[in-house]
Amino acid sequence: MNVNKTTKCFTLFTVVTLVGALSASALADSDTKKRTVTGGVIGGAVVGVATGSWGWAAAGAAAGAAGGYLYDKNKKNEEKAYDNGVKDGQRSKSQ
Repeated sequence: MNVNKTTKCFTLFTVVTLVGALSASALADSDTKKRTVTGGVIGGAVVGVATGSWGWAAAGAAAGAAGGYLYDKNKKNEEKAYDNGVKDGQRSKSQ
């Protein structure tokens, strides 16, 4: 098998995996799971397609999952700060 065919097969496999994993992510029961899975899938797909290597695709998936998890934590902190600000505003109006 020549390199060009291998790259095409790898790209096709990556796209199919990406679609399947994003579908699974949509069915996840929490935002943390969705964001972590989505980050992992996108990271693995991007690095895998760019390099054509399974090893680098796995590293990209790990980095993407970590990024998705950290993004989720950041979003939850923003939501918590917003909710606290709303509560503080309501308390100050009632006094």
